[in-house]
Amino acid sequence: MTGIAHHIPDNLLIAYAAGTLPKPFALVVAAHVSLCDECRARLAAHEATGGAIIEDSTPEQISESLRDRVLDALDAPFDLPTPQSRQGVYPGPVMEALKGHPPKWKRMGMGNRQCIIDHGPEGSVRLLWIPPGQAVPDHGHNGLELTLVLQGAFEDETGHFGPGDLEVADADLEHTPIAADGPPCICLAATDGALKFNAFMPRVLQPLFRI
Repeated sequence: MTGIAHHIPDNLLIAYAAGTLPKPFALVVAAHVSLCDECRARLAAHEATGGAIIEDSTPEQISESLRDRVLDALDAPFDLPTPQSRQGVYPGPVMEALKGHPPKWKRMGMGNRQCIIDHGPEGSVRLLWIPPGQAVPDHGHNGLELTLVLQGAFEDETGHFGPGDLEVADADLEHTPIAADGPPCICLAATDGALKFNAFMPRVLQPLFRI
């Protein structure tokens, strides 16, 4: 996919390559990598560099399990999902997580919908469907939030995010994402902590929607 302006930071790519990224974030990274030639190449470089470092390390410097895991990955064919594995707007990793079925959308109010893909101790990952012109309530973060645009676009205090773009938000960011004109904005979002909504009603409904 061309025109991607917002990519995966190196620290997340390295953690993904090492197999240490929590499951919700790993799905978002895998989905972005399947869409982005640049990040797919960067990931391959990180895996190759990690393998070279491990080969030169002594057993005392690195655990045997991590060494074996990375070397096994390097020996295997480099076969990340490609855009051809998509179904509609959903990349291959997302369809795999959905077990090949279309999303089961649930209403959240104000036209917004969500489909929770996974929710557990490591965090949650979900699909969001936001009508054009509709805002996600103003919120901050108790941890990390990764949001990958699959269709449409949104804008917030940090810029414009279109298909394939990844926004990385942490405890320092408070924002109000608004879906741009055009088709509904569909995003894949992962968090490892509850959002901090400023308005009363979103806080009341937060446990119901597990956000």
